[in-house]
Amino acid sequence: MAGVGGLAPFESMAAAGTKTVTYTVQGFSCITCATGLDTMLSREKGITSSKSTYPEGKVTVSFHPNQTTEQAIVAFISELGFTVKG
Repeated sequence: MAGVGGLAPFESMAAAGTKTVTYTVQGFSCITCATGLDTMLSREKGITSSKSTYPEGKVTVSFHPNQTTEQAIVAFISELGFTVKG
């Protein structure tokens, strides 16, 4: 049991370095669009995870703010042909 408790501080430290944002995205015509966006985002520097939903058009991105910015993420999504709504 001591090992389990010992992991909690490490996990908290890892999570403390990331920020998570959710955007509404227009332009998903199918599940492949959502999956493709997640794949492309996961390849970008500083992004630790991306979860997109279709047909809801929601994208939740976790990232390291010292490696990328929300503006850069929105710009990247836009470059891929989607429209980000706040």
